[in-house]
Parts: sequence; structure tokens; C-alpha cells
Amino acid sequence: MMATGFESFDRQLTFATAGIEPENIAKELALFARRELAKAIAAGASPQYERFVNNRPGLPEEAVTVPGSILYVFTNWPLVINAAIAELQKRSPRRSGRFASSFIVIANGALTMDFARIPAAAEVIVTNAMPYVRRIEAGANNSKGKRMFDLSRVALNRRFNTGFMFETRYLNIGAGLHPQIPYILKGSQGRRKDRQAGSPLTYPAIVINAL
Repeated sequence: MMATGFESFDRQLTFATAGIEPENIAKELALFARRELAKAIAAGASPQYERFVNNRPGLPEEAVTVPGSILYVFTNWPLVINAAIAELQKRSPRRSGRFASSFIVIANGALTMDFARIPAAAEVIVTNAMPYVRRIEAGANNSKGKRMFDLSRVALNRRFNTGFMFETRYLNIGAGLHPQIPYILKGSQGRRKDRQAGSPLTYPAIVINAL
């Protein structure tokens, strides 16, 4: 069986046992599941998935006991991450385009551009590497008081509400991840301790986890 938490790939399959010796049914079911998995990925399902055998995560297909099930749960990170970037870009300043083109993706603490290889259970962060990202976020209020990252989070939660959780956070991001990060404040930006000159910038971000 194939399953997913959102609008990507959903297929339920029936495995016929007629003509198969009882002691071989589990083996044939495992082979059948692997073949269908390969077909699903070839047809466009994400190569990142979690496998549940008899409702237990991570077991190999051969561990299935009959009656039992083999379930693959796909996580389509490219769809979700590209949607998050598009929402943020839609609300970004457009004077030069530099800010809109400077969003970065961090998965499990590492910068990545290959979204298809992000593990299903990863925590994904989308932020912007520009040193003025926090200033733009603070000045991007609309009439309801919501900001660029918050508005994007609301839109994403509405679209992917059954498969993913989206949060907005201000994050400390250490050196070595990106050449522009962390930016060290050259002047104070308010009374808070983390807004004083000499402090590293805290970056507004959308944090994404699969449910």
C-alpha cells in the first residue's frame, strides 16, 4: 500500500494470494511491495518515504506476517519547500530582487539545495541570508499586524494542513553554514539583549516538520 499526508501520491493495492503456497505468501508479498514501490517512484512519488510493516516503522518488507500490511508513507519535500519559498518571495521587497533570491533551506542542520534527498523525518528551515532580513520582517506588517514569515506560515498551514506543521521562529544560526551567516549587528536595534551591537543576528524562519 502507498499513502501520503497531502496532495501527492495515493494508491492502495490488492495482493492476490491464489495459487501461492502459504509458506511463500510473505515472501511474495514483500517482492510485490518492492516492485510497486519502484513503480510509484518512477511515476513521480518522492524517493523519500517511511516504511511500516505490520504497523511497525522501519522493518524490512520480508518481516511482514500474514494477515498484515506493508505501508509506504511518502514525504514530498520538493513540493512543500518550493511552496514555502514561493510564499515568502511573494511577500518580499522587489526593488533589486536580491532579497527574494536569497532564501536558503537548512535540513537537519545542513544547507541543502537537493530537496528530493531530504529524509522524511528531517526538520527543515527556510530563512533568508540577507543581513537585513529581520529589519524587513519587522517592517512588513500589514493592517492586521502579521508579518511576511507569519503570513506565509498561515498560507502553508492552510494548504498542507494534513501532512506538515509550519512554525515561525527567530533562530540563532552558527558560523560555517553560509558565508553571510551569522551577521554581527553593528548598531543596536532596540533594548533587547539580542538586538545590541556586537550580537549575532537572530533570523526569522519558517520551520517545517512532517506529521
